[in-house]
Amino acid sequence: MLAFIHKIPILTTLLSVGFFTILYKHWDSKGRPPYLFWWTLGVLTYGLGTLTESIVGLFGWCAPIFKAWYILGALLGGFPLAQGSVYLMFSKRTGDIMGGIVVAIILIASVLVLLSPINYDLVEPARLTGGVLSWSKVRLITPFVNIYAFIFLVGGAFYSAYRYSKERIYKNRFLGNLFIAFGGLLPGIGGSFTKFGYTEVLYVTELLGIILIYLGYTTIRQDKTLSVYAVQN
Repeated sequence: MLAFIHKIPILTTLLSVGFFTILYKHWDSKGRPPYLFWWTLGVLTYGLGTLTESIVGLFGWCAPIFKAWYILGALLGGFPLAQGSVYLMFSKRTGDIMGGIVVAIILIASVLVLLSPINYDLVEPARLTGGVLSWSKVRLITPFVNIYAFIFLVGGAFYSAYRYSKERIYKNRFLGNLFIAFGGLLPGIGGSFTKFGYTEVLYVTELLGIILIYLGYTTIRQDKTLSVYAVQN
């Protein structure tokens, strides 16, 4: 059973590639607005993160792939998708300032991850966990990014759903944002299990998460009403 679960990221990666292609075309045809750029980047990094998991599932653990996984998953995580929501709900200036601060923190943390020695006594051949980093305090940075992602990806989607719930004509936008909210929440729940060594939970929640986010996106795209956010119209 575990061997099968370790192959789930392959499917998640393939779905992310397809979703990325759709989002890229949307971003390009829409005039390349910042919110769509970040959503497109978010799905790309999501897929790259599950690609590292796929490689480990197929070929086993190695330090460079682990560090790429930690940077893409634990540090970047849902930040790019959340940043897209920031640009949707706030002014470009506000988005630039908020994004710049978080990007700087992620870059510093990424350098520390790349420089950190590995505690090979804790390495498991087919399991990824940040616990193998010798510089364990680097992991204290991830909650900050995760909270940011939770507030603006999950919270932003729930807030949008609330706004659309007031009128029946916005039914698709309401449902779509609920899908996105729960889709953004699931990988965070799975990620919390990795701290206790249960990385397999993350693999399942990542797959369900990208499916729900895609369903949310397509549901909203089918809606012909105007968005409550001017930049989306």
